[in-house]
Amino acid sequence: MHRVGHLYDDICDFENLLRAAYRARRGKRARPDVAAFHYHLEANVLTLQQALQTQTYQPGAYRTFQIRDPKPRLISAAPYRDRVVHHAVCQVIEPVFERSMIADSYAHRIEKGTHRAVDRCQVFARRYRYVLACDLEKYFPSIDHEMLFGLLQRRLKCPRTLALLRVILAASNPQEAVLRYFPGDDLFTPWQHRRGLPIGNLTSQLFSNVYLSGFDHFVQERLRCPAYIRFADDFLLFADDPQVLHVWRGDLQRYLDALRVALHPRKCQVLPTRCGIPFLGWQVYPDHRRVRRAVGVRFQRRLRALQVGYAAGEIDSSTVRASVMSWLGHLRHGDTWGLRRALLAGVAFRAPASRCIHPPPADRGGTGQDVAVVDPPARCCRQDARGTTWEW
Repeated sequence: MHRVGHLYDDICDFENLLRAAYRARRGKRARPDVAAFHYHLEANVLTLQQALQTQTYQPGAYRTFQIRDPKPRLISAAPYRDRVVHHAVCQVIEPVFERSMIADSYAHRIEKGTHRAVDRCQVFARRYRYVLACDLEKYFPSIDHEMLFGLLQRRLKCPRTLALLRVILAASNPQEAVLRYFPGDDLFTPWQHRRGLPIGNLTSQLFSNVYLSGFDHFVQERLRCPAYIRFADDFLLFADDPQVLHVWRGDLQRYLDALRVALHPRKCQVLPTRCGIPFLGWQVYPDHRRVRRAVGVRFQRRLRALQVGYAAGEIDSSTVRASVMSWLGHLRHGDTWGLRRALLAGVAFRAPASRCIHPPPADRGGTGQDVAVVDPPARCCRQDARGTTWEW
């Protein structure tokens, strides 16, 4: 396998760091740490460049918090300065690993993503009668640092780049504890391996793909699976014979044992494709697709939170509109017209001192002065006291 060197100077290049700063800022302009870094952008980038060039760069402490939707997860937020470094590193080394990745791996890759993965899933659902749907149990907390670094060394031979990646890995904060034994382990083996990547780092997204890249090739080249899709730790294998899929499941676990990760015992099952495939929040059928109920429930909760925030003056109408339209844009990739209409019909956003450009009909119960009603497919404009116009 060809190894690539002489990458560190490209990582430390001023233009690369500047581009990384702008990419790290996307969607976070209003945050104080981001604004402070960009207020003296050139000086901060030069300081960061010097620390990298002299190999004195040390990551800062993570800020951690829990999310519980859709399931409990520990999220780790690196300081903005470190996120700039993560972007600078990935801009240089990601193309090296991209060359060896299969076409049907869709997570955290350019011109891939959730919707293309679901589209591909439906193509395969039309061709094959059965699918083996799999999920890895606690994947990010289970990733072994030494095994990951060995995989990075197989493609990179630049000592300074590898030293920087080692620093980033070593600075990872403790993740959710995962105690799991694999064939050949003794009593103390699980405690001798440092595990876990911070969910939230750009480097963690790249490393997670690198960790399973060999697994992707094993499925396609050794098992000869005719149709295979992976999105992060969710993957699907298609075939016309369910017995073949059951045999493959054992082969998959034996390969994953060497990586010290495990299939989820309850989420790995062989299903007829005509009954629908649960994948990335969708139920995918050969001729249509529907969003899963849990996704609609989460949006209902989000919609109520937006109503409360808007009524309290904590968020403005543009934020409400952006959030709702983003979700609607996601749902338009499936057969969800009835769901969209049911969830948004009659939803009202009330704000203090607002006025209505086009008052709603009297039968909606509104006064026409302070109520914005979301009722697709009808379109309704509103303007708040700050002069912002919005419509659905």
